Amino acid sequence: MNHRRLGSTGYDVSEVGLGTWNIGGDWGEVSDETGRDVVRAALDADIDFIDTADVYGDGRSERHIGRVLDERDAHDDVVVATKAGRRLDPHEADRYTYDTLSAHVDRSREYLGEDTLDLLQLHCPPTEAYYQPSTFEALERLRDEGKIAYAGVSVEKVEEALKAIEYDVVETVQIIFNPFRQRPTELFFEQARKEDVGVIVRVPYASGLLTGALDREQSFPEDDHRNFNREGEAFDVGETFAGVPYETGHDAVEALETHVPESLSVAEFTLRWILDHEAVSTVIPGTTSPEHVRANAAVSDLESLSNQAHGATRDVYERHVAEHVHHRW
Repeated sequence: MNHRRLGSTGYDVSEVGLGTWNIGGDWGEVSDETGRDVVRAALDADIDFIDTADVYGDGRSERHIGRVLDERDAHDDVVVATKAGRRLDPHEADRYTYDTLSAHVDRSREYLGEDTLDLLQLHCPPTEAYYQPSTFEALERLRDEGKIAYAGVSVEKVEEALKAIEYDVVETVQIIFNPFRQRPTELFFEQARKEDVGVIVRVPYASGLLTGALDREQSFPEDDHRNFNREGEAFDVGETFAGVPYETGHDAVEALETHVPESLSVAEFTLRWILDHEAVSTVIPGTTSPEHVRANAAVSDLESLSNQAHGATRDVYERHVAEHVHHRW
């Protein structure tokens, strides 16, 4: 497993991390033991960056992580990033206060078994919150009190990412980036480099579309966001299939498959494409399968894709996807 600097935090983290939304909730039924096995598989694969959130199963994924780190006596060996804010009304920017966030942080500290959280990220607050200095003053106070070591943001839009890194307290930005969401390369990545901000990439597989494993007629459980959030009914539609209409996504995957080397799967190609961008600190694919955790980790050792493959990926994006997502996020 290769490691990269996480901005100016001082952490060197595995370039393939683990996202834990899948084992918390909104992805169908997942047993507690399966969730913990996923975390164990990540540690066994030398993954030492794990991302979670207090809202994933109302703390379920945090509890899984805390329990496994206790089992392995591995709290000092892994950087755990969590998030806070989605338990608030997502439309009320003025609720991102110190008092509210502090209470959420305290619960995360308890569930994860940490006196100080390694990294706390605001969890996709409304755009207005980025223009309120008090939002980031709350993070500074949490850091100064020792409740968190570092602070970052998880964003929906490039605009939000660019605004967030104007605040000194923001050390990392988590953003959706994959062959179906390429806008971050235009300006944000360069600005993140200039400001020495770590970039955490989420939703790398576009909710499974970019694994090549979904059928056009695929059905999803009622409690799977790929069923109930197709039009953004529950939260930002960009989190589901990266905001790409389902049929369009399949058209794009079929076009992309013609450019994937025979030695790679679509999933491997996708992760390698992401890691080929130097601005990326770590990518955090989520899964409910320990086998998939191991396969994701192995991508770290693959050779970079050719310039031709990168050009073809851009062409597929422009031909099939950009009109649906580029102007929105």
